[in-house]
Amino acid sequence: MTCIVGIAHNGKVFIGGDSAGVGGYNLNVRADKKVFRNGEFVMGFTSSFRMGNLLQHSLEPPRWHPDDDIHKFMVKDFVDAVRSCLKTGGYATKENDGESGGTFLVGFKGRLFVVDSDYQVGENVDGFASVGCGEDIALGSMYTSKGSPKGRVLTALAAAERFSAGVRAPFHVEVA
Repeated sequence: MTCIVGIAHNGKVFIGGDSAGVGGYNLNVRADKKVFRNGEFVMGFTSSFRMGNLLQHSLEPPRWHPDDDIHKFMVKDFVDAVRSCLKTGGYATKENDGESGGTFLVGFKGRLFVVDSDYQVGENVDGFASVGCGEDIALGSMYTSKGSPKGRVLTALAAAERFSAGVRAPFHVEVA
């Protein structure tokens, strides 16, 4: 349960997240953040705090070369590094010959990507995205809002908190 919201704007990516740790009917407001920077990448995760720990502290992002297509780099090099990191960290699962990780947003080189639990990489034409239980609420807010990118992210998180039991402040925003 969570809400992560991102927007790409004028060559930068803003990603914000809430602080809820939810299991069943239990709620913990966590001090460790769901959004962070790892080198040139800004990320925000849902699914598991263990996955977030690994992405933040164990993932060694591959180097991108300016001649490489960014989307292709994310699909091949970045996701391969994530898969390896999650396997080594004991988080990735395998069932019926299919691998599964978790869901998170990634900002890189002014672009915003969604990495789903099957490791597919998506990029929305709207320039914004959200994941977690507050996703739909946040997307509606982003679609109708105007103003600064950080302000829009914070408004979307506040809307998700208001209408989703799995989203709680404080909210944190990182920019890359």
